[in-house]
Amino acid sequence: MFKKKKTDITPTPHAGAAAAAAVFEPTPDMFEKLDESSKNAEKIAYESKTYFKDAWGRFKQNKMAMVGLIFLAFMILMCILVPVFSPYTYDGQDLNAINEMSSLAHPMGTDYLGRDLLVRVMMGGRISLSVGFAAAAISMCVGITYGGIAGYFGGKVDMVMMRIVDAMYSIPDMLYIILITVVLEPSMGSILLGICISSWMGMARQVRAQVMTLKEQEFSLAAFVLGASKKRILFKHLIINSMGPIIVSVTLLVPSAIFNEAFLGFLGIGVPAPNASWGTLANDAKRFMTTQPMQVIWPTLAICLTMLALNFIGDGLGDALDPKKK
Repeated sequence: MFKKKKTDITPTPHAGAAAAAAVFEPTPDMFEKLDESSKNAEKIAYESKTYFKDAWGRFKQNKMAMVGLIFLAFMILMCILVPVFSPYTYDGQDLNAINEMSSLAHPMGTDYLGRDLLVRVMMGGRISLSVGFAAAAISMCVGITYGGIAGYFGGKVDMVMMRIVDAMYSIPDMLYIILITVVLEPSMGSILLGICISSWMGMARQVRAQVMTLKEQEFSLAAFVLGASKKRILFKHLIINSMGPIIVSVTLLVPSAIFNEAFLGFLGIGVPAPNASWGTLANDAKRFMTTQPMQVIWPTLAICLTMLALNFIGDGLGDALDPKKK
């Protein structure tokens, strides 16, 4: 880049056209090179961020979402570390310490068999959180793929795919879970399969509605005109721009899966003993509700606080991942 030197190039009044042209003709000594500071004088400096880095920056500004994330991380760490470092085991019985209240030896007390409730609640958290997160992840993958294809291609493809969903919706969700759990015998795998078979349908419907709305907008049409493949348009443009509502739904699937698993525990077809989830712990303690209410409160409190934390995280992610709020 160059700038023009201040040079007196005013022609004399009596000079002809040829003389004037000669005077205005630029020569190398009329320009000098700009220094680097002058070149960037009008440049606006900003940090380049990726989509997820920018979303994380906006997520951190939501205080309640950060509180929920910290609590969830704390709960996960407790579920991992407490059973490892505790002197008690989740199935170890001490008949001399039956139904004890909270103490230094047993911070949450003991149950009717003298088992330490802190270890059992943390072990139950492993099962409940594993079922919740695994069911949400599987349902998200299946629902996004199924709903995205139905919404993007439309027509007969959409009609056939969504009629299948409608037919499956006509059967209550809990019936799927109970039948699969009974047929395959109660276990963590059968419970997870039953929950996943019914929970992906709501996700598919939501993704389909989002894709059908976004595929007619300018950015989608522009990608099509530029030669982007259908797969790239669907997953790189339409699904990404739908991630806000999708993530919120996924965070709500986790407590829903936990409650479904807890309901199976109340029916007696949950995780088999001596393993116990939060739901089965609450079910085991319900008969002592009048005499030992804390045995019911601890697992119930764990479920409620975890669900509240997930709701806060879902709201924060919904705002952070929404491109319209960028």
